[in-house]
Amino acid sequence: MIIDTETKRKLREMNASDLLDAFERLDERTTAPMSHTEVVRLAVDNAHSGHMDAKIQRLVKRAGLRYPQADLRTIDLVEERRLDRSVIAGLDAGNYLVCFVKLL
Repeated sequence: MIIDTETKRKLREMNASDLLDAFERLDERTTAPMSHTEVVRLAVDNAHSGHMDAKIQRLVKRAGLRYPQADLRTIDLVEERRLDRSVIAGLDAGNYLVCFVKLL
């Protein structure tokens, strides 16, 4: 057990269950050679990743997208669709305004 019962209680009381779960997932054998700072950093990184993933899922659901699982990497670029590969690559890079202007 990496953290004691009292610390777990306090984390729950502070609504930091993501961080608590991250600490509980850490394996003592893996973290034994690490410093306290590294262990805390690892737990916080894991908790933050989980928090951000859940946030993205909530935002996607709330957006009511027609194809919420759509991904630029899976677009079928067959010739009949006349999709400009450079525009798709620009969208993937986050160049939304540049791509919009190209389409005009």
